[in-house]
Amino acid sequence: MTRPEFPRSIVSFVQRGERMTVGQERAWDTYWEKMGNDVKSLPEGPLDFDSWFGRSAPVLLEIGSGMGETTSQLVAAAPELNYVAAEVYKPGLAQLLLRAEHLGGLDNLRVLRGDAVDLLTDHIAPASLHGVRIFFPDPWPKKKHHKRRLVQPEFVALVASRLEPGGVLHLATDWEQYAEQMLEVCSGERLLTNVHDGWAPRPDWRPVTKFEQRAVNEDRVSHDLMFRRNDLT
Repeated sequence: MTRPEFPRSIVSFVQRGERMTVGQERAWDTYWEKMGNDVKSLPEGPLDFDSWFGRSAPVLLEIGSGMGETTSQLVAAAPELNYVAAEVYKPGLAQLLLRAEHLGGLDNLRVLRGDAVDLLTDHIAPASLHGVRIFFPDPWPKKKHHKRRLVQPEFVALVASRLEPGGVLHLATDWEQYAEQMLEVCSGERLLTNVHDGWAPRPDWRPVTKFEQRAVNEDRVSHDLMFRRNDLT
C-alpha cells in the first residue's frame, strides 16, 4: 500500500503518564493480548479485521477514545459493528476495556494504541471503513497551538480516502472556533459531502460525557458534523 505524503513534524497529542489503577491493570492483563495491539508493532500492510474480530462486519474507527466513557456505551449499543478504538493513552485504553467488560461489549471491540495518522496511512486499506468518529479532540485553544489540532486538510483527506463510498466521518467539539475550522476543512475536501446544511443535529445516541457537561456548565455549545464519502474514483 502506497504511503501518502503527510507532514508529521507536529503531532496533535502529548505523551501522558502510564500509571494505572488496580482495575485497569487487571483489564489490561486480561484483554490486551486478544483485543489490543500497538500500532508500531503491527505487521506491514492493512489490518485483517475479519480475522481479528473472527467475523465479517462493517468496521467503524473511533480516533481518540479517551477514558472510554462514551466509547464503551457506543460499542455495547452497536453489536452489528466491528468497533475499533484508537488512542495513545494506555490507561485510557485499559479503562475502556474495563468499562466494556462491565457493559458486555467486548466481542465487537478491538483497541489500538498509537498515532492515528500512522494507523490510517500504513494499516487501513483505502475505501474500507464504514465510518470514522472523532469526538472532542484536544482543541488546543491557544492560537499558537492551533497547528497541533488534529483536524487539518491533510488529515481529513487521509480519513476520507479510507472511508468506503457512503461512509461517514462524524466529528464533535465544544470549542466554537475549532468547530468552524472543522466545517471549513471538511467542506473543502472533494471526497466528502456534508450530510446536513451546516451543523448536524446532536444525535440522541451519543452519550453526554462529563467533559461535555462541563462545557454546558461553562456555556459552551457542542457542535456535531457529519460528512459522507462521495462515490468518486
